Amino acid sequence: MEIRPPLPPFSRETAIEKIRLAEDAWNSRDPARIVQAYSPDTRWRNRVDFPQGRAQAQALLERKWRRELDYRLIKELWAHDGHRIAVRFAYEWHDDAGQWYRSYGNENWAFAADGLMTHRHASINDLPIREDERKFFWPMGRRPDGHPGLSELGL
Repeated sequence: MEIRPPLPPFSRETAIEKIRLAEDAWNSRDPARIVQAYSPDTRWRNRVDFPQGRAQAQALLERKWRRELDYRLIKELWAHDGHRIAVRFAYEWHDDAGQWYRSYGNENWAFAADGLMTHRHASINDLPIREDERKFFWPMGRRPDGHPGLSELGL
């Protein structure tokens, strides 16, 4: 049996820990690694896509990062209750033509007792930005501990 701590029911502290683990994984842009945090039968709603299961979720992520280049993400706790966590997030990326975007959204997550995410419902909006409007600066991968979060950046 797979176990992915922290486990529900979530306290504020364990919800924040779970969110940072998810942020770190997504910033790796490694779809095979990321889907291991989801149940084998996970169900997603992501924009207009509705993947079911790890294989479909991984395929969605592979398509995502072929389009969304130099992706950097910050997630923040919105609410938590029992086995559910709600987050708000923003990420920056550019397309292959060099146009930068900041994508804003909310996610609602549900977890099984083993800590694997069973449901992920994401609502996302993209805002074209100029390169000089970017706010997320760190080397590819994990956001450094000293980098401001969404609230500190006023986003």
